[in-house]
Amino acid sequence: SQASQFQDPPPNDAWKLIPDTSLLPPPPSLGHDVSPTANASLSDADRAHDWCRANPLYAPRPLTRAEHAALQAGQPSLLAPPSFAGTLVPQRVPSTYRARTRANCTDTCLLTSLPLYSALIDSPLLTHRPKTIYFELRVLRMGGSASPASSDEADAGIAIGFLAPPYPPWRLPGWERSSLGIHGDDGRRYVADTWGGKDFTTSFKPGETVGVGMTFSPPDAPPGYGQGNTATDRYGARMAVDVFFTRGGRVEGGWDLHEERDAEGEGVGGLEGDADLMAAVGVFGACEFEVVFAERDWSWRGAR
Repeated sequence: SQASQFQDPPPNDAWKLIPDTSLLPPPPSLGHDVSPTANASLSDADRAHDWCRANPLYAPRPLTRAEHAALQAGQPSLLAPPSFAGTLVPQRVPSTYRARTRANCTDTCLLTSLPLYSALIDSPLLTHRPKTIYFELRVLRMGGSASPASSDEADAGIAIGFLAPPYPPWRLPGWERSSLGIHGDDGRRYVADTWGGKDFTTSFKPGETVGVGMTFSPPDAPPGYGQGNTATDRYGARMAVDVFFTRGGRVEGGWDLHEERDAEGEGVGGLEGDADLMAAVGVFGACEFEVVFAERDWSWRGAR
């Protein structure tokens, strides 16, 4: 009858059920146009873009036996560009560097002399096994005092990440092509992002040890890859790349390099395993920190 069409549906009728959203993946982190703590000038950004266009990425290069041994021992050198305003000194413990910057230190990027990831040696497309690269940084001082930087415009900051060379030395890692960085002044992550990054963690504080790593894994495809050094195998399957961040020896967060990205940045070319990758430390203002490359001296034990 007509009346029966308007009877209340059974209590468990599907149209009354509320979907369970707890099993859905989290929404992608939204990007920002500016950082709340520190921003470089547009002229510096434009100059960096011009520099990158004039200096294409280096092709992967073979490592000598001595260079490979140094990497295996966690002993790459850490190098500062000529514009670096401060001191960078290797410590008695091999593979550890201490840096102290002055208040007039402008945005500067320090790089390892050797790639922590060698595309010709470490690529899972060649080895058929995952490869993880990682390093740590101990924050000793950031800003004009021993207190952490305020949430207002920061007078100092430290960033950690990886990049494919060459890279403009006046830009922090994550701001330009083929680079990623986690920035300690605003707690955001940047992947080839000239703008304000994406919310990720909290700011770094004196006394903390933070670390950044990348894990490259073989693609989920039939055996038989290894036909050259690209980001995909002969079947077109893409290598998996995961980025992770540690604080106090514990993994605090991470992301899939190939996750959904906004249109303003996060191009991942050069970070997918087809290029050599250097460890990078960005700094501005008065800071003091130690960089640790040897696994035996890390707070994070995941590599073991």
